[in-house]
Amino acid sequence: MPDLAVPAAAETAADAIEAPASRPRSAVSAGVGIVGILGLFSYLLIARYAPEIAAYLGVDWGQRGPMNGPNSAIASVLACGVPMVLWSLFVDKVHRNPSTGIDWSLRRPWRETIDISLTKIAGLWTTWALIAGFYALMRYYWEGNYAFSMDLLERVVPWLLLVSVPYMLWLDRRMVEPRDGCYQFGRWLIAPRQAGRSQPVDGRAIAHHLRAWAVKAFFTAFMLSIVPGNFSSLASVPMRDVLANPYMTGIWTINLLYLVDVHVATVGYILTLKPLDAHIRTANPYGMAWVAALVCYPPFILMNGGPLDYTVNGSDWGYWLQGHDTLMTLWGVALVFLVGIYAWATMAFGIRFSNLTHRGVITHGPYAFTRHPAYVSKNLSWWIGSLPFLVTSGSAADAVRNTILLAAVSGVYYWRAKTEEKHLLGDPAYQAYWAWAQRNALVPRLFAKLSGRALPRIRLDPDPRVGPVA
Repeated sequence: MPDLAVPAAAETAADAIEAPASRPRSAVSAGVGIVGILGLFSYLLIARYAPEIAAYLGVDWGQRGPMNGPNSAIASVLACGVPMVLWSLFVDKVHRNPSTGIDWSLRRPWRETIDISLTKIAGLWTTWALIAGFYALMRYYWEGNYAFSMDLLERVVPWLLLVSVPYMLWLDRRMVEPRDGCYQFGRWLIAPRQAGRSQPVDGRAIAHHLRAWAVKAFFTAFMLSIVPGNFSSLASVPMRDVLANPYMTGIWTINLLYLVDVHVATVGYILTLKPLDAHIRTANPYGMAWVAALVCYPPFILMNGGPLDYTVNGSDWGYWLQGHDTLMTLWGVALVFLVGIYAWATMAFGIRFSNLTHRGVITHGPYAFTRHPAYVSKNLSWWIGSLPFLVTSGSAADAVRNTILLAAVSGVYYWRAKTEEKHLLGDPAYQAYWAWAQRNALVPRLFAKLSGRALPRIRLDPDPRVGPVA
């Protein structure tokens, strides 16, 4: 999937953005993702070889095997997240970034911020109540893997309610402007008429607050639901099975790379905190962006059994290449390379990964080669891994149908990328990165050369719905 052409909404402005001479600085350092993966892999080794480690230390492990249960899987998320937080605070010192909105020299008296904090707590707790009501009404969230997410959240919520009070009281004393969307929502709830007479409630800030929490609620539940299964399979499968043939080795390695993606993404959705400079600057305000994203995830997913299922009467590369070990090895290496880029793209975000939001512009790692490395590599891996034009039924109609449907899936991801850029282009930082990447990144330059077209310059028409980015 090539990089995007100039968005249609950006072609009407008078002035074009010149490409900066050097690649813009990334909002997250490469070290954040690296230490997170080191923590994750270290814990995976401990969990996998727990019986052997216990025997070496003289600990009675009994008949227990590897630590591959759901609680251990959640511990692996902590093993990934804690090093990233420590690196962000003590090495990158992100808490000092002006974009946090925090002035650590401020020590306002409690009496100056107590009303603001209580109003924000009312807004926050009401938001959580709305999310809980949504979970309770949707039967889907209490079945299958999602049941684990709901059980975990039920156990965590009382602690979140307890911690949110001192956290809000402490943070608001140091915020440059504590009257954010959460405050506006709480103010609207507590005294809408009174607020309207004194100073109008900021409806746009409330909309941003609700959109941001909608993203967090939807994707956090999803990520938590897939963590245990993903972790368990890697912690428990015997290495003799992994090394049995090139296919099994490739599948295990690919699952290991998806473990990186799942864990870093889960940490990202959880840690949307201002002191870590990982808060949501803006949530995508465009309805089509939400549609394009949600159709890629359950329960709205169009693939994997939905109308865009491109695997009917098909099979994967292991089936079609069995008996050809050399070719299977080369195929597995290609797939591992592509999925590796996909995992690298997630890792590059560190603690800031999430869909449908702007939490800082990432320019390092695979984003130095293309603006959409995750979408490009993921879609290529599906084409190479599923081989949709080959079907077990021998039906030409099935082969054509699967090929067209996978092309439609790739089209959905192109649509997602286009709607995401429409949102991100509201930030001058992303404008600079867009202009640099369009002129210097490998993938857009390659496609421009192959197509014989000149590299376009970006033209902007700011959308008031996006608003300024903190």
